[in-house]
Amino acid sequence: MITATDLELRVGARVLLQPSSFRIAKGDRVGLVGRNGAGKTTLTRCLAGEGPSAGGTVTRSGAVGYLPQDPRIGDLDVLALDRIMSARGLDTVMRAMRDCQHRLADGPDTAREKALRAYERLEGEFLAKGGYAAEAEAATIAASLGLPERILDQPLRTLSGGQRRRVELARILFSDADVLLLDEPTNHLDADSVLWLRDFLKRYQGGFVVISHDLDLIETVVNKVFHLDANRCALDVYNMGWARYQAQRSADERRRRRERSNAERKAAALTYQANRLRAGTKAVAAQNMARRAERLLADLEEERRADKVAKLRFPEPAPCGRTPLTAEGLSKAYGSLEVFAGVDLAIDKGSRVVILGLNGAGKTTLLRLLAGVEKPDTGQVIEGHGLKLGYYAQEHENLDPDGTVLENMRASASGLDLVELRKVLGSFLFSGDDVDKPARVLSGGEKTRLALATLVVSSANVLLLDEPTNNLDPASREEILGALRTYQGSVVLVTHDEGAVEALQPERIILLPDGVEDMWNDTYTDLVSLA
Repeated sequence: MITATDLELRVGARVLLQPSSFRIAKGDRVGLVGRNGAGKTTLTRCLAGEGPSAGGTVTRSGAVGYLPQDPRIGDLDVLALDRIMSARGLDTVMRAMRDCQHRLADGPDTAREKALRAYERLEGEFLAKGGYAAEAEAATIAASLGLPERILDQPLRTLSGGQRRRVELARILFSDADVLLLDEPTNHLDADSVLWLRDFLKRYQGGFVVISHDLDLIETVVNKVFHLDANRCALDVYNMGWARYQAQRSADERRRRRERSNAERKAAALTYQANRLRAGTKAVAAQNMARRAERLLADLEEERRADKVAKLRFPEPAPCGRTPLTAEGLSKAYGSLEVFAGVDLAIDKGSRVVILGLNGAGKTTLLRLLAGVEKPDTGQVIEGHGLKLGYYAQEHENLDPDGTVLENMRASASGLDLVELRKVLGSFLFSGDDVDKPARVLSGGEKTRLALATLVVSSANVLLLDEPTNNLDPASREEILGALRTYQGSVVLVTHDEGAVEALQPERIILLPDGVEDMWNDTYTDLVSLA
């Protein structure tokens, strides 16, 4: 399991966690909560052994399975099934068995005999590690996460970003690790897959830590809550479920406010008396009263300050023509897999469009084509008069990972001076030395805030938004929804978030992979969470 002793976390000069000790044992189902940027992702990376600490130790006994918020997969030519099976070391055996099968089918007699002996040896090793039962288990987990058998036989490079992340989640769940560290595991999952994941975690026999802004998931599966307080740089451990935790925090806050009010009233009375005594001849008594007043206030628990929230308003759109963006006959395939074909759309000035389709239908791919990140196999994207695009990528690949926060902002708004850029970054909770951090070290929530900040200074008149509410706490999500409601430019939105669609109030939808266009009506609402 995992034991942290006097663990301290810093990013540059900024303290994220004062020395803290805690333990995650078998059967501990921990919900790690805190505002965006508090350090939740940094803490899980450290617990997984993939990030440094500023002090203290982390001891691990048993296997640890770690799902990062933005997993980076090395070899994209690996088959999806092999990637999942690698969690138990079965992938190399399976590839060697497939190679033997090819030689048995095509090789000369001597090579076939050698391949047969090798295959028998490899199959024995495969069976000893769980074999075909393990393969069936992996396929069942994958299917439950929306990855059918045809996807498992494809190389990772042919899959969408959402599909690759689900492959990584399937690999971690298949690993049978003693402790799971799951950073936003419901990202890119449809409603059915989220329900399945809840049931899986409720039955899980080991321990796990989950970071999630899906409060239904947290409420359903956790029996402990770790609250990372960004104001106090402290980790508060609650040995209770989510509902009791919320009630306990509210009670704690009421107690702190009551105690502070009483102490401040008594201290004020003592200070008043001390000042009166100083005016006479009783200076020693006055000093004693003043010290008592100071002790009363010093002994109080610090009252929790309200978490800061990034203030977001999308840009004032630059002037443009009647139809700033058009696409004709778009098609895209990866290898032999056709994603979609013959997609047409016209984005008029101020129009609001939602792209819907099941996972893998090509929603992200279509946005990438419109943004010019990828080229279509056929068809064309036509820029209208005055087009100024703003693209929010769900994997944040439009951020320069080696560039600092400030450098990423400068790239999006070269016309703004340093003072204005810092002002905007400050409204997105990047202040002081934070603006000099490279984007690659930011948490998922911080990358989301930076990507949104680059949109704010872009003066874009067409926004392409791919899952913009992922990785955000409830308060930050509300800021996004408010910005969507008031933005005057055109929006093309991909989302699983019904609240985002409600805020956008779309006029039209594009259904993928067929590219069918229809006027929005409430019958499509149920499809949003399934998409």
